[in-house]
Amino acid sequence: MEPMTDSAGPASFGRVDPDGTVYVTTGEGERAVGQVPDVSPDEALAFFVRRFEALELEVTLLEQRLSSGAVSPDDARHTIKNLRKSVSEANAVGDLASLDARLDGLQPRLAEASEARKAERAKQHEATREAKEAMVGEAEALAAGNDWRGGVNRFRQLLEDWKQLPRIDRATDDALWHRFSSARTTYTRRRKAQFAEQSARWGEAKAIKEQIIEEARSLADSTDWGPTSGAFRDLMARWKAAGSAAREHDDKLWAEFRGIQDQFFGARTAAQSAQDEEFSGNLVAKQELLAKAEAEVVPVTDVETSRAAFRTFLEEYHALGKVPRDAMRGLDNRVRALEQAVRKAEEDEWKRTDPEARQRAEETVGMLSAEIEKLQGKADKAEARGDKQAAKKAQDAIATYQTWLDQAKATLADFTR
Repeated sequence: MEPMTDSAGPASFGRVDPDGTVYVTTGEGERAVGQVPDVSPDEALAFFVRRFEALELEVTLLEQRLSSGAVSPDDARHTIKNLRKSVSEANAVGDLASLDARLDGLQPRLAEASEARKAERAKQHEATREAKEAMVGEAEALAAGNDWRGGVNRFRQLLEDWKQLPRIDRATDDALWHRFSSARTTYTRRRKAQFAEQSARWGEAKAIKEQIIEEARSLADSTDWGPTSGAFRDLMARWKAAGSAAREHDDKLWAEFRGIQDQFFGARTAAQSAQDEEFSGNLVAKQELLAKAEAEVVPVTDVETSRAAFRTFLEEYHALGKVPRDAMRGLDNRVRALEQAVRKAEEDEWKRTDPEARQRAEETVGMLSAEIEKLQGKADKAEARGDKQAAKKAQDAIATYQTWLDQAKATLADFTR
């Protein structure tokens, strides 16, 4: 039987004998690749052509993976070796020589890939070196600083981060680790020395505060309110300047000192309360004046009128005498509320008439409107071509922009009221 050939494809490299034996033509001549019993010559030839196409696909995939960097040079060499063996022993029909040639053609690309991989490793090496140098720099800065609380945790985290990084060349890695370890040791020693020094300061502060308490006891029963109040203020300044003692002592000492202060200032308050009774008439007058001002000033409908009314109120209010001490805060809060209402109205008026803010609001409305129009165009096009996913995505974006547009329009409306 004549060979079954196809000049346009792999079948042109094979033929089928009358007994069903299939041959492939190679550079060394013909060799039998097998038989497919009980089928036509075309089917028998096609069976071995498919084997060739499978090999060809493997070569193509290797070429693509090598081009994209999806396979390492070492793995590519191993794959090429296996493919060469498969091609040389293939029971397949096709241009086997072309597959060998294509595998040969991968060698320059393989060399390039090896160089690229080498360069990448060098880049990673450099990145690791820079990361470790940065960590060493931070460690040395911590070792020279005084962050005795946060520094401990930061050194712990730096050590964990160091362990996660790969090693670089031994000499560089050892040198960097030596610097990092030395910085950590220096920090630990300085921290221990600091705490020892702090313990000494705590003892000194404790002695000073005990002396202040003794002086405070001698003032506790004084009725010379002004000078004694000043003396207690001086004692408080000395207390703060003394610094902290150890917590177990500091809290107890403070409670004792505070109790002595409370004794004196309680007595002073009782004496002042008697005086406050004399100020009750002033309190009534100020309360009436406040009530009148609150009715005239707020709500602020005309800024100029409210400002003038508040100014007149303040003049009359300050002309009145003192009030009982326990009423001062409430009165001050009401006066402050009036002042804030007038100030807020002034600020609102300025914002409402600010031309730059109005222009920004108009520009925002215009920009959002344009974006919604653009997105609507995308949605319409997606609907027209039947792309429901793209249309929905565009509509979702429109909904978001519409919310922003409504807010921008509301802001702009504030400038037109």
